Amino acid sequence: MIALSLAEIATAVGGQTYDIPDPSVRVTGPVVIDSRKVTDGSLFAAFAGERVDGHDYAAAVVDAGAAAVLASRPVGVPAIVVDDVQAALGALARTVVERLGATLVALTGSAGKTSTKDLIAQVLRRKAPTVFTPGSFNNEIGLPLTALSATDDTRYLVLEMGARGKGHIRYLTGLTPPRIGVVLNVGTAHIGEFGGREQIAEAKGELVESLPADGTAILNADDPLVRAMASRTKARVLLFGEAADADVRAENVRLTENGQPSFSLRTPSGCSDVTLRLYGEHHVSNALAAAAVAHDLGMSVEEIALALSEAGTLSRWRMEVTERPDGVTVVNDAYNANPESMRAALRALVAMGRGRRTWAVLGHMAELGDEALAEHDAVGRLAVRLNVSKLVAVGGREASWLQLGAYNEGSWGEESVHVSDAQAAVDLLRSELRPGDVVLVKASRSVGLESVAQALLAVDGDNVGEVAAR
Repeated sequence: MIALSLAEIATAVGGQTYDIPDPSVRVTGPVVIDSRKVTDGSLFAAFAGERVDGHDYAAAVVDAGAAAVLASRPVGVPAIVVDDVQAALGALARTVVERLGATLVALTGSAGKTSTKDLIAQVLRRKAPTVFTPGSFNNEIGLPLTALSATDDTRYLVLEMGARGKGHIRYLTGLTPPRIGVVLNVGTAHIGEFGGREQIAEAKGELVESLPADGTAILNADDPLVRAMASRTKARVLLFGEAADADVRAENVRLTENGQPSFSLRTPSGCSDVTLRLYGEHHVSNALAAAAVAHDLGMSVEEIALALSEAGTLSRWRMEVTERPDGVTVVNDAYNANPESMRAALRALVAMGRGRRTWAVLGHMAELGDEALAEHDAVGRLAVRLNVSKLVAVGGREASWLQLGAYNEGSWGEESVHVSDAQAAVDLLRSELRPGDVVLVKASRSVGLESVAQALLAVDGDNVGEVAAR
């Protein structure tokens, strides 16, 4: 964080100081919510959770070097006490970004947010110091913490914004007002909470509504619900996609023999070829969004194409591709899942598996509400239509719907099997995998299917080194 005194922080968050002998002491380290991450000069934000109360660690974090604790009650050590720690964290983030003077880039969408955020960051940091959301740290706590990690030399701040309902993105943009806003797509992720795609579009569009008149709204020209958001912003609109009228578009899209996308990137400043190190054609759209941001910030098409071609995977369990010594390829995409990302991952699996046996180890997709049965059935059917060699559906009722869809679509039902849990899936795969097979592992985060990928990669207790997408 940029250095601020405890007195300045107290003013920014509307708090009272307790047990602080010298309010001029400056916070020079990071703002953290995990006591294990405290370093000299940190500010520790104490949250009271269901199982753990951060206030109980106040003395320990100060002993470890924290300058003070941001708390909701006096804790017997230097503290800034506020009514609501979360709100105070947001107020502090707003103060920091206003003083920072960096360009804020915010993005949202139903699928691909984290991968696109990682691409944007990797392109922009070639131009100037860039801070970006780690993993999917995109909510009311994670986003302020990301903003607070910026330092005096930060020029670009790339923030992923998630939403569980209307008003959430509006709240986040109030904490960290972006100059550039990117909307990737409107799909069915969290549709059970929102009620429908139109309601999702209404919520995602809050991002472009927040942009200033001298800002830029970067919208997916290939998604009608996103394209329509142009009428909801006073900012300049820049379209990306494969549509003929997109300002930043991909031409001659193709996949390499390894399933990596290659295309000609065309921007208003020219054209240059790109071959991504990522897997699956769905990453073309993500790369175009990143290219549009970079173009808006003045990078040449040649610079953008080179940066995209060299960019890798930064966030774990998102199409992590590892080849075992016996030639089995494991694709760990188990961080999360929704119908759109499931379809994209299955297509990527098939592209990677040309001439090889392919396995789709899938678990349930959460928060689909009344659409859950139809969406799981559709994904199971798609696995068969794409000629995935075998679907292994893992878990309870929703997984059985995946398997049933595949069974009903297949000729004899041999294309699919339903197993009870991750260990059963591991046992099946260990007994049936052959050298050269390709295995995709994917489900909603709550399923924990990353354990399947990790088990398949375990060799004498160690993991085989990753050989791709780095």
